[in-house]
Amino acid sequence: MDLKRLTVDASAAGSRLDRWLAERVPELSRARVQALIDDGHVRVDGRARKASHRVGRGETVDVEIPPPAPETLVPEPIALTIVFEDDTVLVVDKPVGMVMHPGAGHATGTLAAAVLAHAPATAGVGGPRRPGVVHRLDKDTSGLLVIAKTAAAYESLTAQLVARTVTRRYRAIVHGRVTAASGVVDTPIGRHPRDRVRMAVLPRGRGKRAVTRFEVLERFRHFTDLAVRLDRAPGDPEADGIRLGPAATDGAPSVSSE
Repeated sequence: MDLKRLTVDASAAGSRLDRWLAERVPELSRARVQALIDDGHVRVDGRARKASHRVGRGETVDVEIPPPAPETLVPEPIALTIVFEDDTVLVVDKPVGMVMHPGAGHATGTLAAAVLAHAPATAGVGGPRRPGVVHRLDKDTSGLLVIAKTAAAYESLTAQLVARTVTRRYRAIVHGRVTAASGVVDTPIGRHPRDRVRMAVLPRGRGKRAVTRFEVLERFRHFTDLAVRLDRAPGDPEADGIRLGPAATDGAPSVSSE
């Protein structure tokens, strides 16, 4: 991890954070700078800021620059819990704590690397670092994932997700007692305006639309067990909708989900 500490001088005051940082650290493209800001690797006077933040004279900007993820994925013989497999698809039970594919801070130990070791033919399916991956789960969410082993299966599965002929269901334990027996939450979700590492429910017109349908299975003294179904486009981070959807109605953030 490369760490840099920079100070804004008077001549740069008022510049956008991403533009100023790209000029001060020329080895970083502006797109790379924006990605670092979005992932929480840039802090201004100790606080995460948006790329559009206007820097002020004397502000201290700390930048963490993780090594870039390799363009080609290296197979890793990591044990997988396989629920079903044939010549075209692989269904695995992803555990909590496993990252889907390489990214900032997670170069190894990913599900994608484990899939590639188990089924080398997936190397040519989908993206180069996401072999056969057609939908995702957050690092802290467990659940079943369908992996395409052939190009035909990949195209078919992604088309079904777009057409919403595939249903994805989840269980979530949330804080508090959800009062409604069932409901639909239709809210936009995006990066938290102050803490860019976190996701948050945003005002209308910002973020990506996320529709969460829930049904109460059981209520406890301080928690509620929910059945959750998401209506989202393929590639969107599903677990964000699971965690934030219930919170948008009853103020009940998710404790765990699967």
